[in-house]
Amino acid sequence: MKIKTLVALSLLLTAGANVPAAPYEPKWESLDRRPTPAWFGEAKFGIFIHWGVYSVPAWAPVGQYAEWYWQCVLSKDPKKAAWRPYHEATFGAGFDYRDFAPQFRAELFKPEQWADVFARSGAKYVVLTSKHHDGFALWPSTEASRTWGRPWNAVETGPKRDLLGDLADATRARGLTFGIYFSYYEWFNPLWLSDRKRFVDEHMIPQFKDVVTRYRPSLIFNDGEWEMPSAGWRSEELLAWLFNESPVRDEVVVNDRWGGETRHKHGGYWTTEYAAGLADGSHPWEENRGMGHSYGLNRAERAEDYRSTRELVLLLIDTVSRGGNLLLDIGPAADGTIPPLMEQRLLEIGDWLRVNGEAIHGTRPAARAAQWTEGKRPEQAYGDYQVRYELLEQVGQQPRDGRAVKQVFFTQKPGTLYAITAGWPGRTLTLHDVDLPAGASVTLLGVSGELKVERRGAALVVTLPDLGPDEAPSRYAHVLKLPGATVKR
Repeated sequence: MKIKTLVALSLLLTAGANVPAAPYEPKWESLDRRPTPAWFGEAKFGIFIHWGVYSVPAWAPVGQYAEWYWQCVLSKDPKKAAWRPYHEATFGAGFDYRDFAPQFRAELFKPEQWADVFARSGAKYVVLTSKHHDGFALWPSTEASRTWGRPWNAVETGPKRDLLGDLADATRARGLTFGIYFSYYEWFNPLWLSDRKRFVDEHMIPQFKDVVTRYRPSLIFNDGEWEMPSAGWRSEELLAWLFNESPVRDEVVVNDRWGGETRHKHGGYWTTEYAAGLADGSHPWEENRGMGHSYGLNRAERAEDYRSTRELVLLLIDTVSRGGNLLLDIGPAADGTIPPLMEQRLLEIGDWLRVNGEAIHGTRPAARAAQWTEGKRPEQAYGDYQVRYELLEQVGQQPRDGRAVKQVFFTQKPGTLYAITAGWPGRTLTLHDVDLPAGASVTLLGVSGELKVERRGAALVVTLPDLGPDEAPSRYAHVLKLPGATVKR
């Protein structure tokens, strides 16, 4: 009873403001008028979880996706030539991927422990794969086992447990918003291979409505849409049901993956994947990526293949400063444990957010996303993933020419501007084109007392505390709070 009460309260709190109750027609011109519920723009940071049968082999060549194991082992694409030899050498030439399902036991899965880690990370929402492209469902989906002709959900085989429901309850009990990833298509589903229309009508749509009705997700990350246009998936009809009739019609947030033609055009927030994100917040958007390269656990990835906590914190800051959300993925093991390196990254991000989270959660971009205070950097940084990461890796470092690269990111709330410095800025920080009201009290988050501020021409010079290496309030980046300040366009 207590958990049900907390779930109901969580759903009320996550309901989006200003989402009209008027019916939406099953047409994009009507569906696209629905505003994204307000909670999504406030949350900023979420946890993505790829977990399923593919977590048993948990392998891919470094740089590829381990959750695509089944498809890649059977692929004839020369770029995937390493998969089949690995599979045959490790499991045997005749071993069927579907026989991994009983080995996906999740015997050490403790949803409350997962939820504790997520809450301590500073994330505000959690998105679990309800099923990936292999079609294996983490809830008691009758459609999954019926169309596959064998037990193909986590309640009938493997864990023999409702993994989706257990995590939904645990995360909501910690005050987090719960969402799901849902794959439209399934690589080798017999019905998909024989009759796509029947697959949509008799399998996909009933399964989608079942998982939404059972677990009431406040976010749906749809995927696998590229195989057909939205008309083939009946997406307009499905979204009209979701927005008009479903139990989450008021608070549900959806992405833009509803047909081969819909990304960055139709649906809710725009998605970017292992990319630089978008330049501004003119439309809600979210960058999603893993800590290494794979979403599902890849045992071939080593520590050096993972982004450092510093890089992930700067990625979060950079994304939020441009109006986006960051959905950071973890890939748990088949036994239900979160790999320690992934857990460490999350907890260290949480350490930073405990001090500086007010400059992230609930903020909006300032007029200018960032200032490079020293060094000339290319404008294409916002459009190119590799260039962007090269720049973030240099922030606060000492390049070969001896000039320190400094960057200031800006976020804002009504009446307050936040200037976020990548790395410790030194004894003074110069801000250009910032208007600060006379007498405003400028502070450094995590440190008591006001900071000295001088106006030198068009520049604002802030004197920071004389702190030793172990006295800084946080690591990786630091936040100045400037009440009443604005950034000139």
